[in-house]
Amino acid sequence: MPYENYAKWKETPIETEPFLSIVIPAYNEQNRIITTIGAIASHISDLGFPWELILADDGSKDNTVQLCNDLGLVNFRVLTTPKNGGKGNAVQRGMLAAKGKYILFTDADNSTPIEEASKLLVKLDKEGYDVAVGSRAVEGADEGKKNLLRRTLSYGLRWIVKHVLKIGVKDTQCGFKMYTAEAAKRLHTKQTIMGFSFDLEILFLASRYGYKIAEVPVTWIDAPGSKVDTKKEVQRFLRDLMKIWSNDLKGLYN
Repeated sequence: MPYENYAKWKETPIETEPFLSIVIPAYNEQNRIITTIGAIASHISDLGFPWELILADDGSKDNTVQLCNDLGLVNFRVLTTPKNGGKGNAVQRGMLAAKGKYILFTDADNSTPIEEASKLLVKLDKEGYDVAVGSRAVEGADEGKKNLLRRTLSYGLRWIVKHVLKIGVKDTQCGFKMYTAEAAKRLHTKQTIMGFSFDLEILFLASRYGYKIAEVPVTWIDAPGSKVDTKKEVQRFLRDLMKIWSNDLKGLYN
């Protein structure tokens, strides 16, 4: 029964290793974080396994942390830091703190609905993949409300990823990825890029280390209130791509 399952998760600490940890990176998300947490808690609590939720705050200046702490959810942890370190840094802290057998990170705007998590979980738990990537670029994906500029830039960046870094994933930047605990710890320990393009490095490393990667079609909506500055992020993406290439040449990923 939905409410009873949620109430149990809210009030009773889990006594075993979480089957799933969910990490939400957040920066100044007071206007939508509670809605996202509610959607996640309501859905995942009904799936019948022990799980934990982690908010990795990135030095928010608003009431994000206070609002989350006030929820009183016993299986929910809030990680804080005194200064903004970038989305990649927040995800890294969450991944390394997570205790679950499988670890999902999902964006605070819930652009990919949490109901899509089961698709990724099947790939890891039933089919033996190490990494499952939510994708807007493979057959079966539903990508809504993305403007023409972002669509055009996405296509160009995906071409570069395929032909320069030779990563066999079409959509590296969707904020919805799941890992086995072993893969998550290894990849995010090696992570050097702490900004918006950290996913690019993580998937490059996953490919380099021979992890089995599934690209899974998901529903994605360009949620209102996005903090992404498309032009700036393209510049950072290209800069980070060169950093990955340079790191690889220097042997930093060996």
